[in-house]
Amino acid sequence: MPSPPPPRASLTRKLLTGLVFGFLVLLGLALLSDVRQVGAQVRAFRWAYLPAILGLTLLNYLLRGVKFHYYLLQIGARLPLRESFRIFVAGFPLAVTPGKAGEALKGVWIEQKSGIPAARGVAVVVAERVSDGLAVLLLSTLGVVAYPQYWPAFALILGALLLVILVSQIRPLAEKLLDFGERLPLVRRFVHHLREFYEGSFTLFRPQATLLAVALGTVSWLGEGLGFYLVLRGLGLPSAGETLSLAVFILAFSTVVGAASALPGGLGAAEASIAGMLVLLLGLPESRAAAATLLIRFATLWFGVSLGLLVWLFGRDLLGRG
Repeated sequence: MPSPPPPRASLTRKLLTGLVFGFLVLLGLALLSDVRQVGAQVRAFRWAYLPAILGLTLLNYLLRGVKFHYYLLQIGARLPLRESFRIFVAGFPLAVTPGKAGEALKGVWIEQKSGIPAARGVAVVVAERVSDGLAVLLLSTLGVVAYPQYWPAFALILGALLLVILVSQIRPLAEKLLDFGERLPLVRRFVHHLREFYEGSFTLFRPQATLLAVALGTVSWLGEGLGFYLVLRGLGLPSAGETLSLAVFILAFSTVVGAASALPGGLGAAEASIAGMLVLLLGLPESRAAAATLLIRFATLWFGVSLGLLVWLFGRDLLGRG
């Protein structure tokens, strides 16, 4: 059996796959909406809004970084705040790897820096995703009430997230499942790691930790919703409460759709959701909806990926380069 490729080479290949896929998604969005008209919309954008938009994105990252540090403390990983943030930001490019599989590397980094088993570190990654999902669903609630056609997807995703939390807190059930896994030849060798993962999940999904994480997530994702509102203002939409509320709802719900799709970075699913909802709910022309989608994705997802790559550039220890 051939040995697996070096982690760095494998990671680079996965990242390049995600970046190429992201480029194709953006290109497809522009082509479907008429490239020239989309380009005209982008050129007409009031770029004076950009610093505030990026500032709100950074607020999102700051609060989610605080949540990440809090989660690390909960599993016993006593890292300096600066180191926690470095690992958190370095994880941004991993979100665009196929199936987001690269995000498991954050567990390895946590183990390297704190000695906490990697499986418990992976539990932090899962808890981040679940708490972020609950936060954006909370921000979507009023929109779903106003537009009940989105209720089935909302209820399905909410139910799945709550089920994850519920199962993690029923220790006897988890112990039985793990004991059963020890009797399965293909699973037996991984049960130790699964137990570590479960212990981390049990701690992270305790009510107090979950409520604090969701509260931080709600404020942080509200920041990106406000940033999306500024994108729409920059494209000429009026300053109105309806525009603001729909901007927050559209971005939050599209974030949920992208996460539920399991596509790298939500690519394709999130863009289609944002552009489609802008057309359906705000009545925007397709070219303006596409321009708004491109701008907010560059100011959020791709801005974050760029910051993460900068951390990679100067964080030689994270990629095994010394």
